[in-house]
Amino acid sequence: MTSYAPDDRAGWRPRMVALDVDGTVVDRDGVLGPDMADAISKVVAAGVPVVLATGRAWHSTRELVELLGLPAGPTVCSNGAVIVSYPPQEIVQAVTFDPREVIERVESFAPGTLIAVEEIGRGFRMNEHFPEGDLTGELVVQSAAELGAEPVTRIILRDPRRSVDEFVTLAKHLGLQGVTYFVGWSAWLDIAPEGVNKATALAQIAADLGIKAEDVLAAGDGRNDIEMLQWAGRGVALAEAPPEVRAVADAVSVPFLEGGLVPELLRWFG
Repeated sequence: MTSYAPDDRAGWRPRMVALDVDGTVVDRDGVLGPDMADAISKVVAAGVPVVLATGRAWHSTRELVELLGLPAGPTVCSNGAVIVSYPPQEIVQAVTFDPREVIERVESFAPGTLIAVEEIGRGFRMNEHFPEGDLTGELVVQSAAELGAEPVTRIILRDPRRSVDEFVTLAKHLGLQGVTYFVGWSAWLDIAPEGVNKATALAQIAADLGIKAEDVLAAGDGRNDIEMLQWAGRGVALAEAPPEVRAVADAVSVPFLEGGLVPELLRWFG
């Protein structure tokens, strides 16, 4: 959490707005509400960059970028491992790591866990099919050896039989080294290159735009948003966020169904 309250500084206003997607901009079914769309359009109209920062892959984020009518600029995907400039589409950054050790550890310590690796802009390769709707794009089933044959930007672990708490325990027991991991809302674990998260990607984007972290408003509702909320000058957690996410935020929004982030955006751009 920042050591000052940005909103108490005379004349403070965000110069960049970074937004998580699922549970922040859209609901859990991926639906964008008209009030949220209108609030974001006001930010855009003010000439302030809006950067989506999501755990989603680019191929499932592009439609939302188009729906929001965001001007040409960067989007952070895959929890910071991928930065895409659009339109036109250009992969600005794709940080990769060797997935073999993670895959071997998972198969040894938690047999039966579903494993997928991301193919930027296309879909996923996986050891078995995930539950319906979990993954989108081109889905290809491969052996564990094939999944680990080349560097990847992200590994996803999923086990519908386990609870979230069990997955948190699993992540710790795996003793993963040289990677960053994020536990999702369900029994879902995202594994990214070491030291890579939404904040590292946003810091790069902000620097390119000549914007300081203290002038950024960031909002999110998941554990993968913690670093981003800590990095930004004003970090806002959604009311539904886990306690550890709310704890690092400068402010907590009203519940999503009561407007969520909309009042926060209108506070600065209404």
